[in-house]
Amino acid sequence: MTRYRLQVCSSADELACHCAEQIALAIDQALGQRDRCQIALAGGETPKSAYRLLARQHLAWDRVDVLLGDERWVPPQDPSSNARMLRETLLAAPEPGSHARFHPVPTELADPQASAAAFAELLETVCPGRPPQLDLVLLGLGDDGHTASLFPGTSAPTVVDRWTTIGEGKGLPRVTLTAPVLSAARRVIVLVSGSGKQTALARLLDPNEDPQRTPARLVQPDSEVLVIADQAAATEVCQA
Repeated sequence: MTRYRLQVCSSADELACHCAEQIALAIDQALGQRDRCQIALAGGETPKSAYRLLARQHLAWDRVDVLLGDERWVPPQDPSSNARMLRETLLAAPEPGSHARFHPVPTELADPQASAAAFAELLETVCPGRPPQLDLVLLGLGDDGHTASLFPGTSAPTVVDRWTTIGEGKGLPRVTLTAPVLSAARRVIVLVSGSGKQTALARLLDPNEDPQRTPARLVQPDSEVLVIADQAAATEVCQA
């Protein structure tokens, strides 16, 4: 059974700082054991501040491969592109993080299926193992219990025979890593912010919760999952 460790932060600044510190620690530990480190990061608004802080960390960034856990199928310069967000935060020059090797989802292909297939091939090239094993995966949590683009009520959470698939959420097709790849990661961190996530967080931490209702529970690594939440998101859990 997946083990979760909840850390509650008192402010948005503390949330971002702690998240950045944990990612930096995971990178440093991985590079102490292997020549290169592979991480998959979350998109969306919540981790932006953490990525800006992480970019300032003096790590061996030239030995770090950065991927995304999921990506909206939009052009790279679209305002909703997770790749664009990373380029404007973690990968923005002249910060040290800009020296990382970024492997974006190739959304410029003919259709989402082609992009998913190409991203799967890229993942196999960058990461060793079957399924490919990332050193760290940072995930978000939607108010509906989704993570990456594994949305409840869609087919994406059920895909177990491929490394990537197509998720459908909020009117946009998305390319997403599948549960087997996310679960193979050496370390998983879930970042949760906002009062709208209270119920989803409580369900994530409930050992009896149905993964079909809360697909985030499909991510089941061998190691403990660290959940970093602000007080607004953790209110229901802390009162239980």
